[in-house]
Amino acid sequence: MLQPPVHGVAIAAMDLRAQVGDIDIYWLDQLLRGRVPDGARVLDAGCGGGRNLRWLLAAGYDVCGVDADPRAIVEVRRLAAALAPAHPEDAFRVERIEDMSVADASVNVVICSAVLHFARGHAQFEAMLASLWRVLRPGGVLFCRLASSIGMADRMRELGDGRFRLPDGTERYLVDEARLRDATARLGGRLLDPLKTTIVADQRCMTTWVLAKEKV
Repeated sequence: MLQPPVHGVAIAAMDLRAQVGDIDIYWLDQLLRGRVPDGARVLDAGCGGGRNLRWLLAAGYDVCGVDADPRAIVEVRRLAAALAPAHPEDAFRVERIEDMSVADASVNVVICSAVLHFARGHAQFEAMLASLWRVLRPGGVLFCRLASSIGMADRMRELGDGRFRLPDGTERYLVDEARLRDATARLGGRLLDPLKTTIVADQRCMTTWVLAKEKV
């Protein structure tokens, strides 16, 4: 568990940062609520340099990750070597989410934070989602944070095939509430939390989508 601070406010904040790094605050919320049980195997799909894995690695969890960027995999391997020297280097691989070599039903928790909205269109989005669900064990948890149009639909300019131009000038693949609820039903999942959306400076929306894979 996260260690309690024992110093003044500034030093305590430094202690906390040393434990969790630049973690996604919405993923930290899942950790604090006990969604990652002891002994769980955790996959970070689109792991980048491992910002959401620091605490898990230090705590001795069985962590693996994939990312399409070879530089990101070099970085996350360095992080793992520093925090968990015995952790196997090949737990982190240069792979696209839709083509992961991770075995079916082999992980308890899947993290996919700020990745799905880079899909080139409907086909890639569905392929990535199917891959995330494939590797998850029954009873497991899928945590996704992705761009959406929820709360700002009238500000997004449709480009086709699920992609939109946002007010901040970027282009993203966007979902809405109906799309996420339909995907939840199609997968046979169950929402663990209500869909939660943050509107960022009236420029973009980020939605947190957390599912349980029902046991057969």
